[in-house]
Amino acid sequence: MKNRTNPLFPAKQDLERLLSLYQGKQHRAAEKLAVSLTEKFPLHDFAWKVLGGIFQQAGKTAKSLIANKKAVKLSPGDAANHNNLGNALRASGGLNEAKTSYEKALALSPGYFEAHYNLGNTLRNLGKLNEAEASFRKAITLMPHLAEAHNNLGITLMELGKFSDAEEAFRRAVGLKPEHAEAHNNLGITQQELGRLDQALSSYRKTIALKPDFAEAHNNLGNTFKKMRRLEEAKASYEQSIKLRPGFAEAFSNLGVTQQELGKFKEAKTLYKKAILAKPNFAEAHRQFALLKKYDSKDDQFLKMSNIYFDSNTSEEHRCHINFALAKAHEDLNDFEQAFLHYNEGNLLRKKLLNYNANHEAKLFKQIKANYPRIKQSTPNTDRLPIDLIPIFILGMPRSGTTLVEQIISAHSEVEGAGELPFAAEFGESIAYGSTEQGIESVLNFRNKYLKSLRYLSDGKLIVTDKMPQNFRFIGLLATAFPEAKIIHVKRSPAAVCWANYKQYFISRELGYSYSLLDTIEYYKLYETLMAFWDNSLRNRIFHLDYELMVKNQETETRQLISHLGLDWDEKCLAPQNNKRGVTTASSSQVRKKVYQGSSENWKNYEPFLNGLLDQFS
Repeated sequence: MKNRTNPLFPAKQDLERLLSLYQGKQHRAAEKLAVSLTEKFPLHDFAWKVLGGIFQQAGKTAKSLIANKKAVKLSPGDAANHNNLGNALRASGGLNEAKTSYEKALALSPGYFEAHYNLGNTLRNLGKLNEAEASFRKAITLMPHLAEAHNNLGITLMELGKFSDAEEAFRRAVGLKPEHAEAHNNLGITQQELGRLDQALSSYRKTIALKPDFAEAHNNLGNTFKKMRRLEEAKASYEQSIKLRPGFAEAFSNLGVTQQELGKFKEAKTLYKKAILAKPNFAEAHRQFALLKKYDSKDDQFLKMSNIYFDSNTSEEHRCHINFALAKAHEDLNDFEQAFLHYNEGNLLRKKLLNYNANHEAKLFKQIKANYPRIKQSTPNTDRLPIDLIPIFILGMPRSGTTLVEQIISAHSEVEGAGELPFAAEFGESIAYGSTEQGIESVLNFRNKYLKSLRYLSDGKLIVTDKMPQNFRFIGLLATAFPEAKIIHVKRSPAAVCWANYKQYFISRELGYSYSLLDTIEYYKLYETLMAFWDNSLRNRIFHLDYELMVKNQETETRQLISHLGLDWDEKCLAPQNNKRGVTTASSSQVRKKVYQGSSENWKNYEPFLNGLLDQFS
């Protein structure tokens, strides 16, 4: 009896040839054969499946959708068909439909690695980050050696703010695939967020060595240099990033911030305009630009910001930025009620995005006080400490005037101003909180690491300022590790400080309290209580400087400050606005002006809308 060919199915050799062409990436020949087979055998799903994959890889999304839908219809029990349709739907922007297809694939085949992985990517794109994390972890359980799955898990964890977990995921990715440039870049971003700036630099340099034309890595390297106050190197990195990608809006904006910090405001404005031109809905660039300009009308840029605000497609993060920008514009126009509404909405969004927990903050302050006696018992022998670098710690609540005080002190010819440094937190936070072993060795190790990092910023001078305001949390550790250091605590009107924190968009994630006026007031009370504790524990170690007195009696207060520091008088300290050093804080434009009075009363413009919240400080 002769073998007969089934008229509904292609010959076995044709199917094998089609598969061989597809797997061999001979897509043109594979497409031609697949089209031929679908025309001859329209009820057989395999040719449709292969054709869908070919169209997907060629970027022919509409054709891929048609082919994959046909494959699913012909063979609905094949998990791969649902997975492939999910891929086509995701490429076309149908994320919810793609999610459904991947879930159908997994219902048919629960151990289907690829569907778990694809579902994770789709859930991340939908903003369902916790679900995405679970999908990626399931995929990794099934296929632990795929670097891309670890990398995408790391991205998800980073977006969830779980930076330590993200770092572990990226380390696994680069361990599995050392040439994975994107994973090295992501590892650098995570290390930067964790304050490990030297490690971040190393990761970005590895990225660039692997992929020299990776514009994002050059931009990120610039961000790290900027955090380290190496502003000229930051500038060079941003410029290289723009050279590689001429329309890179984020790099234009970051370069603008750097120029602003260097006091080059005209250049900064030009760069913000270029960023907005390259990306008209770039809300962060609008916010930066709004802070530099003075609005006297609802100009073209104001209208562009309003369009972003009213666009229903604007993300929560972008809406947050644009609210702070519009608040500044309305404030310039003396429309304080509308400004307050935008500050309120912007703060609510920022608090939501950061997931701030006030109880966690109170617990940390309690730990600091409880742990200090152990630190005090670990005081090193001061006679054996080499002193070739002397820090001046300028601290207090953010927006209390620490930037002005640093400008005054660093105007002195013997002092180098290093700005807001992350080193005390990076090397000492775990000691201050009591989460690592206490002892003389740990205190000395903290001292040595801090001074090593500070030396890079000293420009050969003996005395260097560190004006990270929130170092007030670590005064006990700083006083123990640096007996030679001076500690300057800047005080300002509580109402002025609380309002200035509330109206400021901080880049740092550590200032989450500031996005609620109630949280800010509670945080201020924690700060006051802790400062009273330090005063009682460290008598005469802390010099308290009153900001309002400083701006009212500038020369008298400045002379007292310089005298306390043990420095000879330098007339330049009376003209901090002429200090040309880079300023990397929110006060970068204010400190270029002469010292002036009255800023502490600005909050009163908003008094009618505050429901008496700040009256307790009157």
